[in-house]
Amino acid sequence: ANGWGGAQIRPLAGDASFRRYFRIVQHDRSAVLMDAPPPHEDPRPFLHVARWLTGRGFAAPAILGEDLARGMVLLEDFGDARMRETADAAPESELRLYEAAVDLLIRLHAHESAPVAPYDAETYHREAGLFTEWYCPAVGIAADAQGYRAAWDAVLAPLLEGHTQVTVLRDYHAENIMLIEGSETLGLLDFQDALAGHPAYDLVSLLQAARRDVPAELETARLDRYKRSTGAG
Repeated sequence: ANGWGGAQIRPLAGDASFRRYFRIVQHDRSAVLMDAPPPHEDPRPFLHVARWLTGRGFAAPAILGEDLARGMVLLEDFGDARMRETADAAPESELRLYEAAVDLLIRLHAHESAPVAPYDAETYHREAGLFTEWYCPAVGIAADAQGYRAAWDAVLAPLLEGHTQVTVLRDYHAENIMLIEGSETLGLLDFQDALAGHPAYDLVSLLQAARRDVPAELETARLDRYKRSTGAG
């Protein structure tokens, strides 16, 4: 229905969800097919944020076709060059890549937040609570859930007020940032859970990533650049 009849369909790596991804290859062109089966998945938040990002000059995948009843979306193919593998294979590129990734956040935070839900206290608690609800019982730890929540209340209080809300992509790290062939623009993925929240969130995801160690001097330099550019404290 979208002009890709007879194309080859090749599986791609998935993520921690019911979603599946395929590369669609037809002659000298390719696209990515997202299979987000209802009722487990809903691709509409992804489409909403993707269109908001592209409307402001950021490289989210273009939407080539959609069938929401079946949870199918045909997307622009950014290729296979991720920031992580590129930086690992060519350490001399690391500084340039992290500069570009932080500069992207500087540009993103110059815009008013996308029309998405707020990153509020209950959302933080729901995520932090996974530790006491799932991990502790699994390993036989009797957790003080009430004390744990109170500790988070104390930590979160200064973060939930007194700052400009920005679009928080919520999974902004070197494995979700693509290097688009023939372009200096960084491609963005996995932003369907975006919320309006604190400017530090995506910076921490990038510079203090659990998946890839970032040299301390690089982290400090990028944080300084962000603060100088945005006036953040």
